[in-house]
Amino acid sequence: MKRAELANMIDHTLLKPEATTEDVDALIAEASDLGTYSVCVSPSMLPIEVPESLAVAVVCGFPSGAHSFLVKAMEAASSVAAGAQEIDVVANLSFLKEHDWISFEHEIAMVRLSAPEPAVLKVILETAALTDEEIIEACKACEEAGADYVKTSTGFHPAGGASVHAVELMANTVGGRLGVKASGGIRTYAQAMDMINAGATRLGLSASRAILEGAE
Repeated sequence: MKRAELANMIDHTLLKPEATTEDVDALIAEASDLGTYSVCVSPSMLPIEVPESLAVAVVCGFPSGAHSFLVKAMEAASSVAAGAQEIDVVANLSFLKEHDWISFEHEIAMVRLSAPEPAVLKVILETAALTDEEIIEACKACEEAGADYVKTSTGFHPAGGASVHAVELMANTVGGRLGVKASGGIRTYAQAMDMINAGATRLGLSASRAILEGAE
């Protein structure tokens, strides 16, 4: 894959809780230099100024996902009002582990209503903490609720980050109707390509420069 093509699949990400506004400014400058699709930051950093070539993504209900429906919906709405074009919302894992698909779909639908199109909605499933059946059913519920992407991981869960198996399972379930974002623990060009070959259409990366250097 050509470097520019790979760069255009990357959400260049900085979500460390200790990140400063100077760190975010450096992230934006690096993303612009690398030609990534977007920057992904915490909602408290908004609003931010970015070049027209960059989209702005923010997380919602991060990192645990154990927030009420209303908190997630309000956070998504306020982020869009502050300039975010993409929302990466963390799923409530208790719903997924209890197989409460109705509550899970309702939550995602509420966030979708609060961040309507053209905002892009990605749902972080934390796949390393789920069974194959739970990943499949969660992807189906995300599609029913109007999400645009399903996403593997926050990168903060002790169970781990993205895996080729999870990405394949997600891609097969959504069948191209939704995008698939692989995120969490991707550090090398080879890992990035494995995720893309498995069906990922977007990558959440903090090591973007090192990975893109592998494409050269």
